[in-house]
Amino acid sequence: MEIPAVRACVFPGQGSQYVGMARDVYEADPASRALLESADRILGVPLTRICFNGPDDELRQTKNTQPAIFVHSVALFRAMGGPPPAMVAGHSLGEYSALVAAGALTFEDALRLVRLRGELMQRAGEERKGTMAALVGPDPDAVEEICREASAAGVVQPANFNSPGQIVISGSVEGVHRAMAIAKAGGAKLVKELVVSGAFHSPLMEGARDGLREALATTAILDAAIPVYANVTAEPVTRADALRDLLHRQLTSPVRWEQTIRNMVRDGAGEFIEVGPGKVLQGLIKRTEPAVRGRGIDKWTDLRT
Repeated sequence: MEIPAVRACVFPGQGSQYVGMARDVYEADPASRALLESADRILGVPLTRICFNGPDDELRQTKNTQPAIFVHSVALFRAMGGPPPAMVAGHSLGEYSALVAAGALTFEDALRLVRLRGELMQRAGEERKGTMAALVGPDPDAVEEICREASAAGVVQPANFNSPGQIVISGSVEGVHRAMAIAKAGGAKLVKELVVSGAFHSPLMEGARDGLREALATTAILDAAIPVYANVTAEPVTRADALRDLLHRQLTSPVRWEQTIRNMVRDGAGEFIEVGPGKVLQGLIKRTEPAVRGRGIDKWTDLRT
């Protein structure tokens, strides 16, 4: 008799959104419909219309993107049913979805935090212009060295350690462009600047930290019922005080996603389910741990297969 693989759920972050997202879930499931409509009421924003109809420019505004992905992810997670996962993690914004799944945050409180986080990050990106770039090929030590060398031109640091050989850097336009030139000269397989509204997970997000800290301080956070693998440390966390601190630190710290997946596998995860829009995390997991099983739940039909 085959022993079932230990199941982990992971939740996507910014960049996975698309116009039309969550429409089929809204139309098929009364509970999901109620959840999306409650988000509109709580925020005082036509989030459902933005998800369904866009336009894309409006959906891609950070203040809209983040709650849109969050609500879609939570609706799908609740519609899944069945036994809870053994552990959870979320990529950047997705960490808030993971905390709801783990019972550490209520949907309502997390939604307000996510909307505020998006507004603060959008404002920080407008006040301190920055950019991000994906580097394919160099290992983490090489990227750290590239950023150190490029920092003479401006702020730049690793932002997302996504999978083996795929790392995103973030910082000032001058610093990132200098790092891109160094990476190209060093033989990187691919160097690509990303279309973003700010230098996420870099010191240029400092302006967003105070507002988020104040909101986190007044939000009820409970101990998680299952381990949440934190972006900042890649280690499992359940204590409420630690979760609060890590959410604050996350804004300007790198997302250690590759190590997160390795640690989840170390701790027994054998099946990963990406819950939310897109397939980005499934690809990263496959490149990091090819032997584990993985699938995604983005559409209503995915829940029935």
